[in-house]
Amino acid sequence: MLPKSVTGKLLVWRLRHIRQRQFVLILSIIVGIGSGLAAVALKNTLYYTNYFLTNGFSYHGIYYLFLAFPVIGIILTILFIKYVVKDNISHGVSKVLYAISKNSSQIKPHNTFSSLIACTLTLGFGGSVGPEAPIVLTGSAIGSNLARLFRLDYKTTTLLIGCGAAGAIAGIFEAPIAGVIFVLEILMLDLTMATVLPLLIATVTASLASYLLMGNEVLFSFTLTSPFILRHIPFYILLGIFTGLMSVFFIRGSIGIETMLKRIPQSLRVGISGAMLALIIFAYPSLFGEGYTVLKEVINGQGEIIGNSLLFGTLKQNQWSFLFIIFGLVIMKVVAMALTQGSGGIGGTFAPSIFVGAISGYFFAVFLNTVFGFNISVSNFALVGMAGVMAGVMHAPLTAIFLIAEITGGYQLLTPLIMVSAIAYLTSHIFESHSIYTRQLAARKELITHDKDKAVLSFMSPRHLIETNFASVGPEATLGQLVKIVASASRNIFPVVDEDGNFHGIVMLDNIRQIMFDQSIYTETFVKDLLFMPDYSINPNDSMDTVIQLFQRSDRYNIPVVDNGKYLGFISRANVFSQYREMLRKFSDD
Repeated sequence: MLPKSVTGKLLVWRLRHIRQRQFVLILSIIVGIGSGLAAVALKNTLYYTNYFLTNGFSYHGIYYLFLAFPVIGIILTILFIKYVVKDNISHGVSKVLYAISKNSSQIKPHNTFSSLIACTLTLGFGGSVGPEAPIVLTGSAIGSNLARLFRLDYKTTTLLIGCGAAGAIAGIFEAPIAGVIFVLEILMLDLTMATVLPLLIATVTASLASYLLMGNEVLFSFTLTSPFILRHIPFYILLGIFTGLMSVFFIRGSIGIETMLKRIPQSLRVGISGAMLALIIFAYPSLFGEGYTVLKEVINGQGEIIGNSLLFGTLKQNQWSFLFIIFGLVIMKVVAMALTQGSGGIGGTFAPSIFVGAISGYFFAVFLNTVFGFNISVSNFALVGMAGVMAGVMHAPLTAIFLIAEITGGYQLLTPLIMVSAIAYLTSHIFESHSIYTRQLAARKELITHDKDKAVLSFMSPRHLIETNFASVGPEATLGQLVKIVASASRNIFPVVDEDGNFHGIVMLDNIRQIMFDQSIYTETFVKDLLFMPDYSINPNDSMDTVIQLFQRSDRYNIPVVDNGKYLGFISRANVFSQYREMLRKFSDD
Protein backbone atom coordinates (compact mmCIF):
# COMPACT_ATOMS: atom_id res chain seq x y z
CA MET A 1 0.00 0.00 0.00
CA LEU A 2 1.10 3.57 -0.69
CA PRO A 3 2.01 5.92 2.20
CA LYS A 4 -0.94 7.95 3.49
CA SER A 5 0.58 11.26 2.37
CA VAL A 6 1.03 10.00 -1.18
CA THR A 7 -2.45 8.49 -1.18
CA GLY A 8 -3.98 11.73 0.03
CA LYS A 9 -2.27 13.80 -2.68
CA LEU A 10 -3.30 11.25 -5.30
CA LEU A 11 -6.92 11.40 -4.15
CA VAL A 12 -6.97 15.19 -4.28
CA TRP A 13 -5.42 15.24 -7.75
CA ARG A 14 -7.91 12.64 -9.01
CA LEU A 15 -10.92 14.54 -7.65
CA ARG A 16 -9.74 17.71 -9.34
CA HIS A 17 -8.86 16.30 -12.76
CA ILE A 18 -10.81 13.08 -13.42
CA ARG A 19 -14.55 12.64 -13.29
CA GLN A 20 -16.02 9.64 -11.47
CA ARG A 21 -17.24 7.79 -14.57
CA GLN A 22 -13.94 8.18 -16.42
CA PHE A 23 -12.04 7.16 -13.30
CA VAL A 24 -14.06 3.95 -12.99
CA LEU A 25 -13.24 3.08 -16.61
CA ILE A 26 -9.53 3.66 -15.97
CA LEU A 27 -9.67 1.47 -12.89
CA SER A 28 -11.51 -1.25 -14.84
CA ILE A 29 -8.53 -1.38 -17.24
CA ILE A 30 -6.10 -1.70 -14.32
CA VAL A 31 -8.23 -4.42 -12.69
CA GLY A 32 -8.49 -6.22 -16.04
CA ILE A 33 -4.71 -6.20 -16.46
CA GLY A 34 -4.23 -7.41 -12.88
CA SER A 35 -6.74 -10.24 -13.14
CA GLY A 36 -5.39 -11.23 -16.57
CA LEU A 37 -1.84 -11.41 -15.21
CA ALA A 38 -3.10 -13.41 -12.22
CA ALA A 39 -4.76 -15.87 -14.60
CA VAL A 40 -1.53 -16.23 -16.57
CA ALA A 41 0.44 -16.72 -13.37
CA LEU A 42 -1.92 -19.45 -12.15
CA LYS A 43 -1.91 -21.21 -15.52
CA ASN A 44 1.89 -21.33 -15.52
CA THR A 45 2.34 -22.38 -11.90
CA LEU A 46 -0.22 -25.15 -12.32
CA TYR A 47 1.28 -26.31 -15.61
CA TYR A 48 4.88 -26.48 -14.45
CA THR A 49 4.03 -27.98 -11.07
CA ASN A 50 1.90 -30.64 -12.70
CA TYR A 51 4.46 -31.25 -15.46
CA PHE A 52 7.28 -31.67 -12.95
CA LEU A 53 5.27 -34.21 -10.95
CA THR A 54 3.59 -36.13 -13.76
CA ASN A 55 6.12 -36.14 -16.59
CA GLY A 56 5.94 -39.61 -18.06
CA PHE A 57 2.66 -40.39 -16.34
CA SER A 58 0.36 -42.82 -18.17
CA TYR A 59 -3.27 -43.63 -17.48
CA HIS A 60 -2.41 -47.30 -17.88
CA GLY A 61 -0.52 -49.19 -15.23
CA ILE A 62 0.43 -48.68 -11.59
CA TYR A 63 1.94 -45.41 -10.40
CA TYR A 64 1.69 -45.54 -6.64
CA LEU A 65 3.52 -42.25 -6.15
CA PHE A 66 0.74 -40.40 -7.91
CA LEU A 67 -1.71 -41.67 -5.34
CA ALA A 68 0.24 -39.80 -2.64
CA PHE A 69 0.69 -36.53 -4.54
CA PRO A 70 -2.86 -35.16 -3.90
CA VAL A 71 -2.54 -35.89 -0.17
CA ILE A 72 0.87 -34.18 -0.05
CA GLY A 73 -0.61 -31.18 -1.85
CA ILE A 74 -3.51 -30.94 0.61
CA ILE A 75 -1.14 -31.14 3.60
CA LEU A 76 1.08 -28.40 2.13
CA THR A 77 -2.03 -26.28 1.52
CA ILE A 78 -3.21 -26.71 5.11
CA LEU A 79 0.24 -25.75 6.44
CA PHE A 80 0.39 -22.70 4.17
CA ILE A 81 -3.04 -21.51 5.31
CA LYS A 82 -2.41 -22.23 8.99
CA TYR A 83 1.04 -20.66 9.34
CA VAL A 84 1.18 -18.07 6.53
CA VAL A 85 -2.34 -16.93 5.58
CA LYS A 86 -4.04 -17.58 8.93
CA ASP A 87 -7.45 -17.11 7.36
CA ASN A 88 -10.13 -19.19 5.68
CA ILE A 89 -9.75 -18.90 1.88
CA SER A 90 -11.82 -21.86 0.70
CA HIS A 91 -14.82 -21.56 -1.64
CA GLY A 92 -13.62 -18.45 -3.45
CA VAL A 93 -16.83 -17.48 -5.22
CA SER A 94 -18.86 -17.82 -2.02
CA LYS A 95 -16.26 -15.63 -0.28
CA VAL A 96 -16.80 -12.93 -2.90
CA LEU A 97 -20.57 -13.17 -2.54
CA TYR A 98 -20.26 -12.90 1.24
CA ALA A 99 -18.02 -9.84 0.93
CA ILE A 100 -20.58 -8.13 -1.31
CA SER A 101 -23.50 -9.10 0.90
CA LYS A 102 -22.18 -8.68 4.42
CA ASN A 103 -18.75 -7.04 4.42
CA SER A 104 -19.30 -3.83 2.41
CA SER A 105 -17.46 -5.43 -0.55
CA GLN A 106 -14.20 -5.43 1.43
CA ILE A 107 -11.85 -8.34 0.63
CA LYS A 108 -8.61 -8.78 2.55
CA PRO A 109 -5.36 -7.83 0.75
CA HIS A 110 -3.82 -11.29 1.14
CA ASN A 111 -6.54 -12.69 -1.13
CA THR A 112 -4.74 -11.08 -4.07
CA PHE A 113 -2.11 -13.84 -3.86
CA SER A 114 -2.96 -16.42 -1.17
CA SER A 115 -5.55 -18.30 -3.24
CA LEU A 116 -3.12 -18.59 -6.17
CA ILE A 117 -0.46 -20.21 -4.01
CA ALA A 118 -2.89 -22.48 -2.17
CA CYS A 119 -4.57 -23.56 -5.41
CA THR A 120 -1.18 -24.35 -6.96
CA LEU A 121 -0.34 -26.59 -4.03
CA THR A 122 -3.70 -28.37 -4.12
CA LEU A 123 -4.37 -28.62 -7.83
CA GLY A 124 -0.78 -28.79 -9.04
CA PHE A 125 -0.29 -31.87 -6.87
CA GLY A 126 -3.39 -33.52 -8.32
CA GLY A 127 -6.27 -32.41 -6.12
CA SER A 128 -9.54 -33.02 -7.95
CA VAL A 129 -10.78 -29.42 -8.00
CA GLY A 130 -10.70 -26.46 -10.37
CA PRO A 131 -8.63 -23.25 -10.54
CA GLU A 132 -11.47 -20.89 -11.46
CA ALA A 133 -12.83 -20.04 -7.98
CA PRO A 134 -9.37 -19.12 -6.58
CA ILE A 135 -8.65 -16.91 -9.58
CA VAL A 136 -12.09 -15.26 -9.27
CA LEU A 137 -11.32 -14.50 -5.61
CA THR A 138 -7.92 -13.14 -6.64
CA GLY A 139 -9.36 -10.87 -9.35
CA SER A 140 -12.13 -9.70 -7.02
CA ALA A 141 -9.58 -8.94 -4.28
CA ILE A 142 -7.59 -6.84 -6.74
CA GLY A 143 -10.70 -4.81 -7.54
CA SER A 144 -11.74 -4.47 -3.89
CA ASN A 145 -8.35 -3.33 -2.65
CA LEU A 146 -7.87 -0.89 -5.51
CA ALA A 147 -11.24 0.64 -4.60
CA ARG A 148 -10.17 0.80 -0.95
CA LEU A 149 -6.97 2.61 -1.95
CA PHE A 150 -9.02 5.36 -3.58
CA ARG A 151 -11.71 5.29 -0.85
CA LEU A 152 -14.52 4.56 -3.26
CA ASP A 153 -18.10 3.94 -2.14
CA TYR A 154 -19.80 0.57 -1.83
CA LYS A 155 -21.44 0.64 -5.25
CA THR A 156 -18.18 1.40 -7.10
CA THR A 157 -16.22 -1.09 -5.00
CA THR A 158 -18.73 -3.81 -5.87
CA LEU A 159 -18.42 -2.91 -9.54
CA LEU A 160 -14.62 -3.23 -9.40
CA ILE A 161 -15.01 -6.60 -7.66
CA GLY A 162 -17.17 -7.61 -10.61
CA CYS A 163 -14.51 -6.35 -13.02
CA GLY A 164 -11.91 -8.48 -11.27
CA ALA A 165 -14.09 -11.59 -11.32
CA ALA A 166 -15.04 -11.08 -14.97
CA GLY A 167 -11.42 -10.46 -15.91
CA ALA A 168 -10.36 -13.64 -14.12
CA ILE A 169 -12.82 -15.80 -16.09
CA ALA A 170 -11.95 -14.02 -19.33
CA GLY A 171 -8.21 -14.38 -18.71
CA ILE A 172 -8.24 -18.05 -17.77
CA PHE A 173 -10.54 -19.14 -20.63
CA GLU A 174 -10.00 -16.19 -23.03
CA ALA A 175 -13.80 -15.88 -23.03
CA PRO A 176 -14.69 -12.20 -22.41
CA ILE A 177 -18.43 -12.53 -22.99
CA ALA A 178 -18.68 -15.43 -20.55
CA GLY A 179 -16.74 -13.35 -18.01
CA VAL A 180 -19.26 -10.50 -18.16
CA ILE A 181 -22.27 -12.80 -17.97
CA PHE A 182 -20.70 -14.76 -15.09
CA VAL A 183 -20.61 -11.57 -13.01
CA LEU A 184 -24.17 -10.57 -13.94
CA GLU A 185 -25.57 -14.02 -13.11
CA ILE A 186 -23.40 -15.15 -10.19
CA LEU A 187 -22.37 -11.95 -8.44
CA MET A 188 -25.81 -10.39 -9.05
CA LEU A 189 -24.69 -7.03 -10.45
CA ASP A 190 -27.43 -5.02 -12.13
CA LEU A 191 -27.58 -4.95 -15.92
CA THR A 192 -27.07 -1.24 -16.68
CA MET A 193 -24.75 0.66 -18.99
CA ALA A 194 -22.85 2.00 -15.97
CA THR A 195 -22.16 -1.63 -15.00
CA VAL A 196 -21.69 -3.38 -18.33
CA LEU A 197 -19.18 -0.97 -19.90
CA PRO A 198 -16.51 -1.35 -17.16
CA LEU A 199 -17.08 -5.12 -17.16
CA LEU A 200 -16.54 -5.29 -20.91
CA ILE A 201 -13.38 -3.21 -20.68
CA ALA A 202 -12.03 -5.39 -17.87
CA THR A 203 -12.72 -8.66 -19.69
CA VAL A 204 -11.24 -7.50 -22.99
CA THR A 205 -8.16 -6.18 -21.19
CA ALA A 206 -7.74 -9.43 -19.26
CA SER A 207 -8.19 -11.52 -22.42
CA LEU A 208 -5.61 -9.43 -24.28
CA ALA A 209 -3.14 -9.68 -21.40
CA SER A 210 -3.59 -13.45 -21.32
CA TYR A 211 -3.35 -13.74 -25.10
CA LEU A 212 -0.21 -11.60 -25.39
CA LEU A 213 1.59 -13.66 -22.76
CA MET A 214 0.19 -17.13 -23.46
CA GLY A 215 -1.07 -17.03 -27.05
CA ASN A 216 -3.87 -19.51 -27.62
CA GLU A 217 -2.93 -21.60 -24.58
CA VAL A 218 -6.06 -21.80 -22.42
CA LEU A 219 -7.17 -24.26 -19.78
CA PHE A 220 -9.65 -25.91 -22.08
CA SER A 221 -10.56 -25.50 -25.73
CA PHE A 222 -12.05 -27.69 -28.42
CA THR A 223 -12.74 -27.38 -32.12
CA LEU A 224 -16.10 -28.62 -33.34
CA THR A 225 -16.03 -31.33 -35.96
CA SER A 226 -19.66 -32.51 -36.04
CA PRO A 227 -22.57 -30.28 -37.08
CA PHE A 228 -25.81 -29.88 -35.15
CA ILE A 229 -28.49 -32.23 -36.51
CA LEU A 230 -32.06 -30.99 -36.20
CA ARG A 231 -33.64 -34.41 -35.72
CA HIS A 232 -31.59 -34.91 -32.54
CA ILE A 233 -33.57 -32.22 -30.69
CA PRO A 234 -35.59 -34.79 -28.66
CA PHE A 235 -32.32 -36.30 -27.44
CA TYR A 236 -31.04 -32.87 -26.40
CA ILE A 237 -34.25 -32.32 -24.44
CA LEU A 238 -33.66 -35.58 -22.58
CA LEU A 239 -30.01 -34.59 -22.06
CA GLY A 240 -31.19 -31.34 -20.43
CA ILE A 241 -33.31 -33.26 -17.93
CA PHE A 242 -30.50 -35.76 -17.28
CA THR A 243 -27.84 -33.09 -16.70
CA GLY A 244 -30.27 -31.17 -14.49
CA LEU A 245 -30.64 -34.21 -12.26
CA MET A 246 -26.88 -34.70 -12.26
CA SER A 247 -26.57 -31.07 -11.13
CA VAL A 248 -28.77 -31.78 -8.13
CA PHE A 249 -26.57 -34.76 -7.24
CA PHE A 250 -23.50 -32.57 -7.69
CA ILE A 251 -24.79 -29.88 -5.28
CA ARG A 252 -26.18 -32.20 -2.63
CA GLY A 253 -23.40 -34.77 -2.86
CA SER A 254 -20.53 -32.30 -2.56
CA ILE A 255 -22.09 -30.25 0.25
CA GLY A 256 -23.16 -33.39 2.10
CA ILE A 257 -19.70 -34.96 1.99
CA GLU A 258 -17.99 -31.72 3.05
CA THR A 259 -20.43 -31.32 5.93
CA MET A 260 -19.66 -34.85 7.17
CA LEU A 261 -15.91 -34.28 6.90
CA LYS A 262 -16.11 -31.09 8.99
CA ARG A 263 -17.33 -33.17 11.93
CA ILE A 264 -14.02 -35.07 11.95
CA PRO A 265 -10.87 -33.55 13.59
CA GLN A 266 -8.62 -32.12 10.87
CA SER A 267 -5.64 -34.41 11.48
CA LEU A 268 -7.86 -37.47 11.20
CA ARG A 269 -9.88 -35.88 8.40
CA VAL A 270 -6.82 -35.50 6.15
CA GLY A 271 -5.85 -39.13 6.65
CA ILE A 272 -9.32 -40.49 5.93
CA SER A 273 -9.92 -38.20 2.96
CA GLY A 274 -6.44 -38.84 1.59
CA ALA A 275 -6.85 -42.60 1.71
CA MET A 276 -10.24 -42.44 0.00
CA LEU A 277 -8.94 -40.00 -2.61
CA ALA A 278 -5.98 -42.27 -3.35
CA LEU A 279 -8.29 -45.25 -3.90
CA ILE A 280 -10.54 -43.24 -6.22
CA ILE A 281 -7.58 -41.96 -8.28
CA PHE A 282 -6.18 -45.49 -8.48
CA ALA A 283 -9.47 -46.67 -9.98
CA TYR A 284 -9.91 -43.54 -12.12
CA PRO A 285 -6.51 -41.92 -12.83
CA SER A 286 -8.36 -39.34 -14.95
CA LEU A 287 -9.50 -37.70 -11.69
CA PHE A 288 -5.91 -36.59 -11.00
CA GLY A 289 -6.08 -32.79 -11.27
CA GLU A 290 -8.81 -30.71 -12.87
CA GLY A 291 -9.21 -33.16 -15.76
CA TYR A 292 -9.22 -30.86 -18.80
CA THR A 293 -6.60 -32.95 -20.62
CA VAL A 294 -8.72 -36.05 -20.09
CA LEU A 295 -11.83 -34.28 -21.36
CA LYS A 296 -10.16 -33.40 -24.65
CA GLU A 297 -9.26 -37.04 -25.22
CA VAL A 298 -12.71 -38.29 -24.18
CA ILE A 299 -14.45 -35.82 -26.47
CA ASN A 300 -12.19 -36.96 -29.30
CA GLY A 301 -13.49 -40.49 -28.76
CA GLN A 302 -10.73 -41.94 -26.58
CA GLY A 303 -13.01 -43.21 -23.83
CA GLU A 304 -10.71 -46.09 -22.99
CA ILE A 305 -8.60 -43.77 -20.79
CA ILE A 306 -11.48 -43.30 -18.35
CA GLY A 307 -10.61 -46.11 -15.94
CA ASN A 308 -7.49 -47.96 -14.82
CA SER A 309 -6.83 -50.75 -17.29
CA LEU A 310 -5.57 -52.99 -14.49
CA LEU A 311 -9.05 -52.90 -12.93
CA PHE A 312 -11.29 -52.37 -15.92
CA GLY A 313 -9.23 -53.72 -18.83
CA THR A 314 -11.47 -56.67 -19.71
CA LEU A 315 -14.66 -54.91 -18.62
CA LYS A 316 -14.07 -52.12 -21.14
CA GLN A 317 -14.55 -54.62 -23.93
CA ASN A 318 -18.15 -55.17 -22.88
CA GLN A 319 -20.45 -52.30 -23.87
CA TRP A 320 -22.69 -52.57 -20.80
CA SER A 321 -19.75 -52.76 -18.42
CA PHE A 322 -18.19 -49.79 -20.18
CA LEU A 323 -21.34 -47.74 -19.55
CA PHE A 324 -21.14 -48.65 -15.88
CA ILE A 325 -17.50 -47.53 -15.74
CA ILE A 326 -18.35 -44.19 -17.37
CA PHE A 327 -21.19 -43.49 -14.95
CA GLY A 328 -18.93 -44.44 -12.05
CA LEU A 329 -16.50 -41.74 -13.18
CA VAL A 330 -19.26 -39.12 -12.94
CA ILE A 331 -20.09 -40.16 -9.39
CA MET A 332 -16.47 -40.43 -8.30
CA LYS A 333 -15.59 -36.97 -9.64
CA VAL A 334 -18.09 -35.38 -7.26
CA VAL A 335 -16.78 -37.50 -4.38
CA ALA A 336 -13.13 -36.73 -5.21
CA MET A 337 -13.86 -32.99 -5.43
CA ALA A 338 -15.68 -32.99 -2.07
CA LEU A 339 -12.88 -34.99 -0.42
CA THR A 340 -10.27 -32.55 -1.74
CA GLN A 341 -12.13 -29.47 -0.55
CA GLY A 342 -13.47 -30.98 2.66
CA SER A 343 -10.04 -32.11 3.82
CA GLY A 344 -8.52 -28.64 3.45
CA GLY A 345 -7.58 -28.29 -0.22
CA ILE A 346 -8.22 -25.05 -2.10
CA GLY A 347 -10.01 -25.09 -5.43
CA GLY A 348 -13.34 -24.51 -7.07
CA THR A 349 -16.34 -26.37 -8.42
CA PHE A 350 -16.26 -24.71 -11.84
CA ALA A 351 -13.92 -27.23 -13.50
CA PRO A 352 -15.52 -30.24 -11.77
CA SER A 353 -18.94 -29.16 -13.06
CA ILE A 354 -17.50 -28.96 -16.58
CA PHE A 355 -15.94 -32.40 -16.13
CA VAL A 356 -19.12 -33.98 -14.78
CA GLY A 357 -21.13 -32.34 -17.56
CA ALA A 358 -18.83 -33.59 -20.29
CA ILE A 359 -18.73 -37.17 -18.99
CA SER A 360 -22.51 -37.10 -18.40
CA GLY A 361 -23.06 -36.03 -22.01
CA TYR A 362 -20.59 -38.64 -23.19
CA PHE A 363 -22.35 -41.32 -21.14
CA PHE A 364 -25.75 -40.24 -22.46
CA ALA A 365 -24.63 -40.43 -26.09
CA VAL A 366 -22.87 -43.77 -25.67
CA PHE A 367 -25.94 -45.14 -23.89
CA LEU A 368 -28.26 -44.16 -26.76
CA ASN A 369 -25.85 -45.46 -29.36
CA THR A 370 -25.40 -48.76 -27.50
CA VAL A 371 -29.00 -49.44 -26.53
CA PHE A 372 -30.88 -48.08 -29.53
CA GLY A 373 -28.23 -48.22 -32.24
CA PHE A 374 -28.27 -44.47 -32.94
CA ASN A 375 -25.35 -42.65 -34.48
CA ILE A 376 -25.23 -39.63 -32.16
CA SER A 377 -22.17 -37.37 -32.04
CA VAL A 378 -20.44 -38.21 -28.77
CA SER A 379 -18.34 -35.02 -28.88
CA ASN A 380 -21.35 -32.73 -29.39
CA PHE A 381 -23.28 -34.29 -26.53
CA ALA A 382 -20.24 -34.08 -24.26
CA LEU A 383 -19.82 -30.38 -25.03
CA VAL A 384 -23.51 -29.60 -24.59
CA GLY A 385 -23.56 -31.72 -21.44
CA MET A 386 -20.92 -29.38 -19.98
CA ALA A 387 -23.31 -26.46 -20.36
CA GLY A 388 -26.16 -28.46 -18.86
CA VAL A 389 -24.41 -29.35 -15.61
CA MET A 390 -22.82 -25.90 -15.31
CA ALA A 391 -26.23 -24.26 -15.70
CA GLY A 392 -27.77 -26.55 -13.10
CA VAL A 393 -24.94 -26.39 -10.56
CA MET A 394 -24.26 -22.64 -10.77
CA HIS A 395 -27.82 -21.61 -11.71
CA ALA A 396 -26.21 -19.62 -14.50
CA PRO A 397 -27.53 -20.83 -17.87
CA LEU A 398 -26.24 -17.85 -19.86
CA THR A 399 -22.73 -18.27 -18.49
CA ALA A 400 -22.80 -21.93 -19.47
CA ILE A 401 -24.09 -21.19 -22.97
CA PHE A 402 -21.56 -18.51 -23.86
CA LEU A 403 -18.58 -20.15 -22.17
CA ILE A 404 -18.99 -23.37 -24.14
CA ALA A 405 -19.71 -21.39 -27.29
CA GLU A 406 -16.54 -19.35 -26.83
CA ILE A 407 -14.17 -22.19 -25.91
CA THR A 408 -15.36 -24.24 -28.90
CA GLY A 409 -14.53 -21.37 -31.23
CA GLY A 410 -17.97 -20.95 -32.72
CA TYR A 411 -21.72 -20.93 -32.26
CA GLN A 412 -22.69 -23.99 -34.33
CA LEU A 413 -24.10 -25.64 -31.21
CA LEU A 414 -25.88 -22.52 -29.94
CA THR A 415 -29.38 -24.00 -30.35
CA PRO A 416 -28.75 -27.19 -28.35
CA LEU A 417 -26.67 -25.22 -25.83
CA ILE A 418 -29.61 -22.91 -25.14
CA MET A 419 -32.06 -25.78 -25.03
CA VAL A 420 -30.06 -28.04 -22.70
CA SER A 421 -28.91 -25.22 -20.40
CA ALA A 422 -32.44 -23.89 -19.94
CA ILE A 423 -33.93 -27.33 -19.28
CA ALA A 424 -31.11 -28.34 -16.94
CA TYR A 425 -31.46 -25.10 -14.98
CA LEU A 426 -35.23 -25.51 -14.66
CA THR A 427 -34.85 -29.16 -13.63
CA SER A 428 -32.22 -28.31 -11.02
CA HIS A 429 -34.24 -25.37 -9.71
CA ILE A 430 -37.18 -27.67 -8.93
CA PHE A 431 -35.04 -29.46 -6.33
CA GLU A 432 -32.51 -26.76 -5.40
CA SER A 433 -33.66 -23.14 -5.22
CA HIS A 434 -30.06 -21.95 -4.78
CA SER A 435 -26.82 -22.64 -6.61
CA ILE A 436 -23.83 -24.41 -5.10
CA TYR A 437 -22.28 -20.97 -4.48
CA THR A 438 -25.28 -19.48 -2.70
CA ARG A 439 -26.98 -22.41 -0.95
CA GLN A 440 -25.20 -22.12 2.38
CA LEU A 441 -25.08 -18.31 2.29
CA ALA A 442 -28.82 -18.20 1.70
CA ALA A 443 -29.41 -20.59 4.61
CA ARG A 444 -27.54 -18.14 6.86
CA LYS A 445 -29.38 -15.16 5.27
CA GLU A 446 -26.04 -13.74 4.09
CA LEU A 447 -26.88 -13.51 0.41
CA ILE A 448 -27.57 -10.48 -1.73
CA THR A 449 -29.82 -10.98 -4.78
CA HIS A 450 -31.11 -9.17 -7.84
CA ASP A 451 -34.25 -8.44 -5.82
CA LYS A 452 -33.36 -4.89 -4.83
CA ASP A 453 -35.81 -4.85 -1.93
CA LYS A 454 -34.25 -7.96 -0.38
CA ALA A 455 -30.77 -6.68 -1.20
CA VAL A 456 -31.38 -3.45 0.69
CA LEU A 457 -32.90 -5.30 3.66
CA SER A 458 -29.91 -7.68 3.78
CA PHE A 459 -27.64 -4.70 4.41
CA MET A 460 -29.76 -3.32 7.23
CA SER A 461 -29.27 -4.55 10.78
CA PRO A 462 -31.66 -4.09 13.72
CA ARG A 463 -28.68 -3.27 15.95
CA HIS A 464 -27.97 -0.13 13.92
CA LEU A 465 -31.58 1.05 14.18
CA ILE A 466 -32.03 0.89 17.95
CA GLU A 467 -33.13 4.15 19.54
CA THR A 468 -32.26 4.66 23.20
CA ASN A 469 -33.81 8.07 23.89
CA PHE A 470 -36.81 6.54 25.65
CA ALA A 471 -37.02 7.45 29.34
CA SER A 472 -37.21 4.27 31.40
CA VAL A 473 -38.86 3.76 34.76
CA GLY A 474 -38.59 1.06 37.41
CA PRO A 475 -41.51 -1.29 38.15
CA GLU A 476 -41.57 -0.19 41.83
CA ALA A 477 -41.78 3.51 40.98
CA THR A 478 -44.93 5.36 42.02
CA LEU A 479 -47.28 7.23 39.72
CA GLY A 480 -45.93 10.49 41.11
CA GLN A 481 -42.38 9.54 40.13
CA LEU A 482 -43.63 8.47 36.70
CA VAL A 483 -45.34 11.85 36.17
CA LYS A 484 -42.04 13.64 36.86
CA ILE A 485 -40.34 11.46 34.24
CA VAL A 486 -43.15 12.14 31.76
CA ALA A 487 -42.77 15.89 32.26
CA SER A 488 -39.17 15.86 31.01
CA ALA A 489 -39.50 13.05 28.41
CA SER A 490 -39.60 13.54 24.64
CA ARG A 491 -41.37 10.26 23.82
CA ASN A 492 -44.80 8.91 24.79
CA ILE A 493 -43.63 5.36 25.54
CA PHE A 494 -41.88 4.44 28.78
CA PRO A 495 -40.06 1.10 29.06
CA VAL A 496 -40.26 -0.48 32.48
CA VAL A 497 -36.79 -1.75 33.41
CA ASP A 498 -35.48 -2.92 36.77
CA GLU A 499 -32.02 -2.28 38.24
CA ASP A 500 -30.57 -5.33 36.45
CA GLY A 501 -31.78 -4.13 33.05
CA ASN A 502 -34.56 -6.72 32.79
CA PHE A 503 -37.48 -5.67 30.63
CA HIS A 504 -40.90 -5.84 32.40
CA GLY A 505 -43.11 -4.12 29.82
CA ILE A 506 -44.09 -0.61 28.80
CA VAL A 507 -46.33 2.21 29.97
CA MET A 508 -48.12 4.22 27.29
CA LEU A 509 -48.79 7.93 27.91
CA ASP A 510 -52.26 7.55 26.38
CA ASN A 511 -53.12 4.86 28.94
CA ILE A 512 -52.31 7.02 32.00
CA ARG A 513 -53.47 10.38 30.69
CA GLN A 514 -56.77 10.27 32.66
CA ILE A 515 -55.13 9.51 36.03
CA MET A 516 -51.79 11.26 35.80
CA PHE A 517 -53.15 14.55 37.20
CA ASP A 518 -54.92 12.93 40.19
CA GLN A 519 -52.37 13.66 42.89
CA SER A 520 -54.37 11.71 45.50
CA ILE A 521 -53.20 8.42 44.04
CA TYR A 522 -49.58 9.41 43.33
CA THR A 523 -48.15 7.42 46.24
CA GLU A 524 -50.62 4.55 46.16
CA THR A 525 -50.37 3.63 42.49
CA PHE A 526 -47.25 1.88 41.18
CA VAL A 527 -45.83 1.48 37.69
CA LYS A 528 -46.06 -2.29 37.96
CA ASP A 529 -49.84 -1.86 38.10
CA LEU A 530 -49.90 0.30 34.97
CA LEU A 531 -47.53 -1.55 32.66
CA PHE A 532 -48.36 -4.12 30.06
CA MET A 533 -46.19 -6.52 28.05
CA PRO A 534 -46.33 -5.76 24.30
CA ASP A 535 -47.35 -8.57 21.97
CA TYR A 536 -44.18 -8.27 19.92
CA SER A 537 -40.52 -7.59 20.59
CA ILE A 538 -37.42 -7.61 18.41
CA ASN A 539 -34.23 -9.56 19.00
CA PRO A 540 -31.12 -7.67 17.82
CA ASN A 541 -30.07 -10.75 15.84
CA ASP A 542 -33.33 -10.87 13.88
CA SER A 543 -33.23 -10.25 10.13
CA MET A 544 -34.77 -7.10 8.73
CA ASP A 545 -37.35 -9.27 6.99
CA THR A 546 -38.51 -10.38 10.44
CA VAL A 547 -38.57 -6.80 11.72
CA ILE A 548 -40.67 -5.64 8.76
CA GLN A 549 -43.11 -8.51 9.32
CA LEU A 550 -43.45 -7.57 13.01
CA PHE A 551 -44.34 -3.99 12.12
CA GLN A 552 -46.90 -5.22 9.61
CA ARG A 553 -48.52 -7.63 12.09
CA SER A 554 -48.51 -5.33 15.11
CA ASP A 555 -49.45 -2.06 13.41
CA ARG A 556 -47.20 -0.38 16.02
CA TYR A 557 -44.95 2.60 15.39
CA ASN A 558 -42.35 1.49 17.94
CA ILE A 559 -41.36 -2.04 19.00
CA PRO A 560 -39.02 -2.79 21.93
CA VAL A 561 -35.69 -4.55 21.37
CA VAL A 562 -35.01 -7.23 23.96
CA ASP A 563 -32.03 -9.59 24.15
CA ASN A 564 -32.38 -12.50 26.58
CA GLY A 565 -34.80 -10.47 28.68
CA LYS A 566 -32.57 -7.40 28.76
CA TYR A 567 -33.95 -4.11 27.49
CA LEU A 568 -31.86 -2.45 24.72
CA GLY A 569 -34.15 0.21 23.25
CA PHE A 570 -36.82 0.61 20.57
CA ILE A 571 -36.94 0.43 16.79
CA SER A 572 -39.34 2.84 15.15
CA ARG A 573 -41.21 2.37 11.91
CA ALA A 574 -40.11 5.85 10.76
CA ASN A 575 -36.42 5.10 11.35
CA VAL A 576 -36.65 1.83 9.44
CA PHE A 577 -38.27 3.56 6.49
CA SER A 578 -35.71 6.38 6.54
CA GLN A 579 -32.78 3.96 6.64
CA TYR A 580 -34.35 1.87 3.90
CA ARG A 581 -34.63 4.88 1.57
CA GLU A 582 -31.02 5.85 2.26
CA MET A 583 -29.76 2.35 1.47
CA LEU A 584 -31.91 2.17 -1.66
CA ARG A 585 -30.35 5.40 -2.87
CA LYS A 586 -26.87 3.89 -2.48
CA PHE A 587 -27.92 0.82 -4.45
CA SER A 588 -29.43 2.78 -7.33
CA ASP A 589 -27.30 3.61 -10.32
CA ASP A 590 -26.93 7.14 -11.55
